[in-house]
Amino acid sequence: MLDIATELHRWCGRGRPFAVATVLATGGSAPRQAGAALAVDEEGTAVGSVSGGCVEGAVYELCREALSGEGPATVVERFGYSDEDAFAVGLTCGGEIDVMVQRIDPGARPEIADALAAAVCGRAAAVARVADGPAELLGRALLVRADGSYAGSLGDRARDRTAAGQAHAMLAAGRTGTVEVGADGSRCGQPLTLLVESSVPPPRMLVFGAVDFAAALVRAGAFLGYEVTVCDARPVFATERRFPGADRVVVEWPHRYLDAEAAAGRIDPRTVVCVLTHDAKFDVPLLERALRLPVAYVGAMGSRRTHLRRLDRLREAGLPEAALGRLRSPIGLDLGARTPEETALSIAAEVVALRYGGTGLPLTGAGTPIHAVA
Repeated sequence: MLDIATELHRWCGRGRPFAVATVLATGGSAPRQAGAALAVDEEGTAVGSVSGGCVEGAVYELCREALSGEGPATVVERFGYSDEDAFAVGLTCGGEIDVMVQRIDPGARPEIADALAAAVCGRAAAVARVADGPAELLGRALLVRADGSYAGSLGDRARDRTAAGQAHAMLAAGRTGTVEVGADGSRCGQPLTLLVESSVPPPRMLVFGAVDFAAALVRAGAFLGYEVTVCDARPVFATERRFPGADRVVVEWPHRYLDAEAAAGRIDPRTVVCVLTHDAKFDVPLLERALRLPVAYVGAMGSRRTHLRRLDRLREAGLPEAALGRLRSPIGLDLGARTPEETALSIAAEVVALRYGGTGLPLTGAGTPIHAVA
């Protein structure tokens, strides 16, 4: 639900009821993950998707029924592959998904409206909704904030504390999915299944080197949802005019900027570092620091010969082999890229593959899962 927060926040602001279908769990080759959502308002307007097209029609009708009162206000349905009726309501890809459909009246569910507002504003927040349990609890929700405080109720203080604790742990990890808690607030006894959706600020992509390849990579990073910063020590090149798509353009020595961001706590395990300068006076001090940080990706541009010389300098700087093994250089996947745009695509592809554990090989004939578990 939080992945379509912008439109739902508008609906809440206008007091418009809507029904939202949210993916609880998936199996097989289901194309969307937990938290993916389709919402429908009283005018029949639909936003979002739960399956990439396979079961959208059936889910849309469930939403319309929840809005009209013809169906329950909260219901969970499973959709899977059906030989007899695959194209009508089945997942023709062969997977299966569990979907929760819930009617939302903004005035009656302020915790959900607040969670949507937090997602739109880029504040970390999670919303936990009862997806399975006693009928009177279905759809109840808690808003859980980054500091662990919460709003709303699942009907019992002990249950609220337990659910808020579980949701806060998932928020800290940036995870969305289901978790079970005891109906009485313990971790045992009659269980409640909660769908916890986390919304965290976008991950950062730090692009060092204000070169033409950087301009293309800025666009690719923004397309993937990263907050992109370009940093270069040369003010004539590091300008907002050259990088209009960047969230920030910083004139500073790269290693000094990275040191300052790390000291301020603005570097986290989702951060991507792309070094495009291929100039030793910039690269070596920067990479020495980047490879010691718990970031998601560190890549550096340059030829294979440049890479070998760079490794020697980094060893001289005292970097251990385990840290050097994290360096992706030459940067990007082998796509045969030539232009800045093609090179940016190869870098973005490597970032995505590393994030989800992909091989980077063609899917044709691979015999591996299309949607691997990260």
